[in-house]
Amino acid sequence: MKKSTAPKHLSTEARSWWDRLLAEYGIADDAGLLLMQTALESFDRMRDCQAAVTRDGAMIKDRFDQLKPHPLLATERDARAQMLSALKALNLDLEPLRDGVGRPPGA
Repeated sequence: MKKSTAPKHLSTEARSWWDRLLAEYGIADDAGLLLMQTALESFDRMRDCQAAVTRDGAMIKDRFDQLKPHPLLATERDARAQMLSALKALNLDLEPLRDGVGRPPGA
């Protein structure tokens, strides 16, 4: 398996996710790495939008002094959808491994 380093343009948080996903799922093929990069670029876009909405508020005033939804709310939603779509395309097994068959203890 070839070791791939996170693209330099990703945020520190996204690079941390890159390392964790790479270690946990052993993603090594070019298509998988491209999907992971796409997911994490979308993750960064989503985080940037969240920061702007947090700073400015979910509602902002337009030039007529009327409240309207922050324009980056739609971009945040779209970036989240793109991230989830890329993660789904990676076909990661999100179910934790268990020692035996059946329901986990205490369920």
